[in-house]
Amino acid sequence: MSASGEHLKDEGTRRQVVLAGGIAGLISRFCVAPLDVVKIRLQLQIHSLSDPASHHGIQGPIYKGTLSTMRSILRTEGLTGLWKGNIPAELMYVCYGGIQFTAYRTTTQLLSTLPQRLPSPVESFIAGATAGGLATATTYPLDLLRTRFAAQGPERVYTGLYASVRDIAANEGGRGFFRGCSAAVGQIVPYMGLFFAGYESLRPIMAGGVHEMLPFGSGDAVAGVIASVLAKTGVFPLDLVRKRLQVQGPTREKYVHRNIPEYRGVFNTMGLIVRTQGVRGLYRGLTVSLLKAAPASAVTMWTYEKALRLLQEMEVADE
Repeated sequence: MSASGEHLKDEGTRRQVVLAGGIAGLISRFCVAPLDVVKIRLQLQIHSLSDPASHHGIQGPIYKGTLSTMRSILRTEGLTGLWKGNIPAELMYVCYGGIQFTAYRTTTQLLSTLPQRLPSPVESFIAGATAGGLATATTYPLDLLRTRFAAQGPERVYTGLYASVRDIAANEGGRGFFRGCSAAVGQIVPYMGLFFAGYESLRPIMAGGVHEMLPFGSGDAVAGVIASVLAKTGVFPLDLVRKRLQVQGPTREKYVHRNIPEYRGVFNTMGLIVRTQGVRGLYRGLTVSLLKAAPASAVTMWTYEKALRLLQEMEVADE
């Protein structure tokens, strides 16, 4: 991104934006996969860590914090356990990145044609929300598969990606691939809107005097981190609800946590969690989620900017 403050949405051709978005999603996902697995395991854990009595009769592990959970997975499932669900997740992130950045760019260009231009933060919010919602709904089956593979313990529920698709289609039907989708869209629309609005507002600041103090031109990454942390905290309960709904169905009691309750619908799930686990129950895994969101967003935005710049330079060199 140039220091002159040109908007991300105004740079690059459609092909360059798609490629840069896909590359950014692919690299970002691989880097944060272990934290994602830890987050999912903590989000699906329903017993209270502060109440030992709630552990009675629990089958499966009892995780306590990010590092402890990571060590437990390494000890019982090996190094590959930290990358469970990475194949559908990589597919999802590549598709998601391409769709997200393309939709963002297209939406902002359409908004720029309005007779009365909206304030820049409002344009960024609308474009980010639209891009996030469209990308989430389109790639949701891969997100569900990612969660189910990450929720598997040493005993495998699905033997592979093709087997999981065939099993869900046979036993749960097409709707089975979209369990919790309403929570996902309900979460991602405000999240991406807030994220892009925050990012576009912070980026010019980082491109100024602050940018010169940061190494390797990392102002874009820092802006991405701050925007992501603020947005993620606000919508986290819906992310947790989405994970609980994604593992519903005939395989619910076969994952590493065998005591996941039966939930039906976003509001029913949220209400049941509050009644049985308190408001804190809606924020299980928030710490590791923020630890994951910050580097994920930093890597995504930094890689996107660098990849886009490289693609533009390559195209100029070919002319």
